Amino acid sequence: MSDRETDEPAAPPAPAGAARPADLNLLRTFLAVHRSGSFTAAAQLLGLSQPTVTAQIRALERNSGRDLFERLPRGAAPTPVADELAARIAAPLDELAAVAAPGEGGGGSAPVHLAGPAELLCTRAVPALAPLAAEGVRLRVATGLTGPLLEELRAGRHDLVIATLRPRGRSLVSVPLMDEEFVLVAAPSWAGRAEALAAGEGPSALRGVPLVAYAEDLPIVRRYWRHVFGGRLSWRAALTLPDLRGVLSAVVAGAGFSVLPRYLCGDALDSGALVALHEPDDPPFNTCYLVRRPGPPSGPGVDRVHDLLLREAGGG
Repeated sequence: MSDRETDEPAAPPAPAGAARPADLNLLRTFLAVHRSGSFTAAAQLLGLSQPTVTAQIRALERNSGRDLFERLPRGAAPTPVADELAARIAAPLDELAAVAAPGEGGGGSAPVHLAGPAELLCTRAVPALAPLAAEGVRLRVATGLTGPLLEELRAGRHDLVIATLRPRGRSLVSVPLMDEEFVLVAAPSWAGRAEALAAGEGPSALRGVPLVAYAEDLPIVRRYWRHVFGGRLSWRAALTLPDLRGVLSAVVAGAGFSVLPRYLCGDALDSGALVALHEPDDPPFNTCYLVRRPGPPSGPGVDRVHDLLLREAGGG
């Protein structure tokens, strides 16, 4: 289904004195559209068809005599009238939703759906959340790239997403979770290149060392190059693996050099299985965010997972 609704006529003005109290279902639908920024996403969140959501918003507009959303090629932008209405009704509707939510604990509680990068989930998030399983919290974990996962979060497929970038717009709420520090690493057999780097040779010291990367376009390595060496990376990868844990394994085995987040390669550095080829005074960092939809959680476990992830990240 598409969010294209630009051919809809504007809501006709209501006759003077004809406005009626809005139905709670219409207000609930309105708030879902306002928060998600999309008729289609709101429909998925509410378990309704997109035409039903469209009809309900048009009914609310007719009742109020005011346009609530500007229909865009992708999504819907709220008018000032819509923003004012959302500010008035959000808290009361959220309280009603919380009253109707399932109770705490028990096998009947809905699972918490968490998504994010596979490496970060498997090495940091899931171990931190392991105690919740014994407390009755059911967890469903999905992996993927940040962009698609955030779209799926807006559509209601996930409760929480660990994102490698801050989402734009007002349809999602994010808080900083942790900082990734990126490290230029290789097996000890390539340690001599570190001396050349320290002597000021720059990236030319790595000529002849195969590059191992996450993807063909080298996003992490290119970022390191720009930040540390102040230039563009023109090399091609000798080996690519779509999982940073595979990149780590290949580099430990001596395949070449790469750039990895310290949380992933820290143990290998401590054990001597890897060496840091360069230790810049200002290493590149990337902030990861914990993202959710505004409003009440879909189940009682969501807040527990959210709070535990923040607490463990803050203490780690």
